[in-house]
Amino acid sequence: MAKTTPLEFIRQVRTETAKVVWPTGRETVMTGVMVVIMTTVLALFFLSVDSIFNAVVNALLSLAQ
Repeated sequence: MAKTTPLEFIRQVRTETAKVVWPTGRETVMTGVMVVIMTTVLALFFLSVDSIFNAVVNALLSLAQ
């Protein structure tokens, strides 16, 4: 395997970085908003599931006493 000099490595990185299609500012904001929305929806979902399980377990435990 051939060794790459630091200068050649930097040149290769610049070449590969130029090929990247970067998202626009609007796309970045929209993606961020979607992440926040989906995180909130999932948090509410898991909160409700946890609350239901908590109620069921408490009801079962109250029957055992």
